[in-house]
Amino acid sequence: MTRVAAIDCGTNSIRLLVADVNPETGELVDLDRRMTIVRLGQGVDRTGRLAPEALARTFAACREYAAVIKEHGAERLRFVATSASRDAENRDEFVRGVLDILGVEPEVITGDQEAEFSFTGATRELSGQDQGGAERPSTEGGGGRRAGDLAKPFLVVDIGGGSTEFVVGDEQVRAARSVDVGCVRMTERHLVHEGHVSDPPTEAETAAMRADIERALDLAEETVPLREAHTLVGLAGSVTTLSAIHQDLPEYDSAAIHHSRIPYARVREITEWLLRSTHAERAAIPSMHPGRVDVIGAGALVLQSIMERVGAQEVVVSEHDILDGIAWSVA
Repeated sequence: MTRVAAIDCGTNSIRLLVADVNPETGELVDLDRRMTIVRLGQGVDRTGRLAPEALARTFAACREYAAVIKEHGAERLRFVATSASRDAENRDEFVRGVLDILGVEPEVITGDQEAEFSFTGATRELSGQDQGGAERPSTEGGGGRRAGDLAKPFLVVDIGGGSTEFVVGDEQVRAARSVDVGCVRMTERHLVHEGHVSDPPTEAETAAMRADIERALDLAEETVPLREAHTLVGLAGSVTTLSAIHQDLPEYDSAAIHHSRIPYARVREITEWLLRSTHAERAAIPSMHPGRVDVIGAGALVLQSIMERVGAQEVVVSEHDILDGIAWSVA
């Protein structure tokens, strides 16, 4: 076993995984997995720059993570930065700050690299579990059936803050595309006016957001055969939070969420409620992270739109994603 640390810094959150990994057996054992909402991408879509307060929040999280990595004695560390830092004019300031704190330079990866890491992390433990590809009925209520009867190829969708990655593949990636549509970007582009988020969004705002998402899906479909996949696997906080709401969990529970399934009808029902609800109503959901309250509606709408485009009757939810893919790449 090799002890590694992986950091994924996205538009909305920064996450750390410290794990023991055995590439020969395919075993990955979590030692510490944590997430901090830092909103690094605050205002990037509008200004093209990382805001000073967003950098300060991110660097504070990096200092916390440096202490955790030292405590566990990780032998190797890889820091990957995604959508927000790709788009920012002042990303050199971000790179220097991370290097000073953690001793490694963040790799500002391409959307295609991001997609490949996400696919590896999400499907490594699903591969080899194909039971012949028989049509599967929708799950009604609860977390549903677990992994073990999943038909290939997989379509992995990683709905981030600034971008969404689409990957189709079996054991290996066949095609991938990253498009600039995510929960933070859609919220800031369509629902923020004079510094305030619409509470709740108007029908016109929701329609404009939906049109933006559909254009992004058109772009993704130019490269990725979305409709050829037999199993839809959803990653990241918008999807996992929808699973927690679907299961009516009293608190966020990764074990209950991982490999749960949400039928399309429930995704649509929850999304419609989120887009009708107020900030206070969403904040009262026991499994809702405070940093997602204002952006969860947009993230849910991205997922609903994807399911409608590909005709998916359900989505398999994975807590293992780009972070696990980064850890495998280190090992």
